[in-house]
Formats: sequence, structure tokens, C-alpha cells
Amino acid sequence: MVQKRWFLAFCGVVLAVVLAVGAYCHISGKTEETAPNTEGPKPDIKAPEPDTVPQPEQTKLKITLYFGDRQAMYLIPEEREVVKGNQTLEKVVLNELIKGPQNPELVRTIPEGTKLLSAEVIDSIAYVDFSEEFKTRHWGGSAGETFTLYSVINSLAKLGGIQKVQFLLEGEKMDTLAGHIDTTEPMAPQWNLVQP
Repeated sequence: MVQKRWFLAFCGVVLAVVLAVGAYCHISGKTEETAPNTEGPKPDIKAPEPDTVPQPEQTKLKITLYFGDRQAMYLIPEEREVVKGNQTLEKVVLNELIKGPQNPELVRTIPEGTKLLSAEVIDSIAYVDFSEEFKTRHWGGSAGETFTLYSVINSLAKLGGIQKVQFLLEGEKMDTLAGHIDTTEPMAPQWNLVQP
């Protein structure tokens, strides 16, 4: 009788353990399956977009440049279509002058190798700064000097809003380009040099 009770008690304990383990496994499994997602929604990962740099306007403009004729008598206008981009119009004009004429009948007025260092308009005066080649590579002569200076002055004055031009060489005032004309003060255009 004692053994029977002991056996029944033992079976009861084993059954209780089995039930407890089963219940634990069931609850644990359910918890893992239905546990709420505490991480929140995952953000959409997108490839970084390239930096978008605003492009300068590609509007084409017509400008008038003045170059010398082959007889060294007049400045001859040459119209040119240019894209302004992010430069000032004054810089565009000067850089186009440095390139020389497109018309083979005309001659360049600015020595090759010259670089435009800066161009700024203050109170209707254009301050134009060229590299030393503007002077060191110049071919000289009074007509050559006149045409070089006034091709720059007249081309800039043609834009409007510019009454005079002050020449600078490597950031300093230039006394003269080739020894014939004083360039220490701002200079006004001379339209009588342009072919009528």
C-alpha cells in the first residue's frame, strides 16, 4: 500500500514536471513568434545623391570686339556670339580679345600669352589687370600701342555702363605700355579710331 502511494506520488510529480516544461516551451515559443518589434520600421536606404551644383546659364550673347586692320589705320568691329556662363561680361569681352580675331583680315591687338588677372567695374571705371606679358611681349610702335589700348577701352565701353578704363599690370598701375601713351589715369574711349 505504501509502495502504491509512493508510486502514484512519483507519477504525479513526473506528470507535473512534464506539464510545466511543456507549458514553458509553448509560452516561450509563442512569445518569440509574437513578440512586438521594438526596433520600429526600417528606413528605406537610398544611395546618396550626387551634389547638385547649379549650372551657370548657357544664354548666348552678342558682343562687339575691336581689332586692328592690316594697314594699322583703324579699329574694326567684329561681332561675336559668346556664352557668358558664370563670368562677368567684362571678363568675357577681355578674354575674347586675348584670343584674337576670327576674321583673317584683322590683326590681334593683345600679345599672345597675356592673361587676364582681374576685371572690376567701380563707379563706371573698369579696372583691368593683365599679366606682365601684356607689356613684355608687346610689339611696340605708337600705332600698335594705340590699337592695343583702345581695342580694350572701346570694346568694354561698347557694353554700356563703362566710361573709362584703368590699366593695371600685375596689380600695379602701368605708366605706359610702349612709351607713347600715359596710362597712369583712367582712359576714355576714342570712337574716331573706329572705321567709319
